[in-house]
Amino acid sequence: MLDYPVELTPDDNGTLLVTAPDFPELTTFGEGRKDALARAEDALEEAIAGRIAHRNDVPRPSRGRVTVTLGSLTAVKVLLYRGMREQGVGKAELARRLNWHLPQVDRALDIGHKSRLDQLDAALLAIGLQLRISAQHC
Repeated sequence: MLDYPVELTPDDNGTLLVTAPDFPELTTFGEGRKDALARAEDALEEAIAGRIAHRNDVPRPSRGRVTVTLGSLTAVKVLLYRGMREQGVGKAELARRLNWHLPQVDRALDIGHKSRLDQLDAALLAIGLQLRISAQHC
C-alpha cells in the first residue's frame, strides 16, 4: 500500500486544515480527525488523478506521522503509472504490448475507473513488474 503523510492543522473555525507535503496542490479540511482523513484520501486521489492526466510525476510517499493510505486499486494504478514513467513506456507502447486499444490503457490509468485487477496485473507484467499482494493486521 501507499501511505502518504498529511499534516492536520487546527483552523480558527474549529475545523482541521489538511495539507500534504508530497502534494503541494492538496488542501482540504474536516470537521474532526476522522472526517479530515477521509477528505484527505479523496483529495489525494484527485491530486494523483490530476498528475497522471497532465503526465506529471507521482512521488513516492515521504515519511510522516499521520498518513493516508490509498485504496488498493488506486495504489496499483499509481505503481503502473510510475513504472511506465521510470521505464519510458508511453500509453501507445503499453497498448501495443498488451494488444489493447488506447482507451483501455486510459481506463487502466484512470483513478476514477474501477479497473479489473487482472487487467492491471497484465499491464504491470507488460512493463516488467510483478504485482505482489499481502495483508497485515491493522
